[in-house]
Amino acid sequence: MAIFIACLSLYGLASFTAAKRNKEIGIRKVLGASVSGVTTLLSRDFIRPVLVALIIASPIAWLVMNKWLEDFAYRIQIQWWLFVLAGLITIGIALITVSWQAIRAAVANPVKSLRDE
Repeated sequence: MAIFIACLSLYGLASFTAAKRNKEIGIRKVLGASVSGVTTLLSRDFIRPVLVALIIASPIAWLVMNKWLEDFAYRIQIQWWLFVLAGLITIGIALITVSWQAIRAAVANPVKSLRDE
């Protein structure tokens, strides 16, 4: 449920950013930008905070999990690849959520966005 709510808020933020940068996207399209270029431009703004959050949260999670697991009789070691896998899944979910809105903005007709005002 928390992941779904986070994806909804990320989708809303991506929608707001795409609407705010509508003219910029239109100008880039007129000057020859590809759909993948515009999608990369919009997605890059959302991947950086996710990476920073992973860098901050991973050591904290490792420390808390180690402390919690010390109380059990049969203790297991936490492997590093679990954090890498969780990070890749998180980045994948963020990319899917943001790319939907970014592709929609990149495919839009640039004439409509530049006609306003």
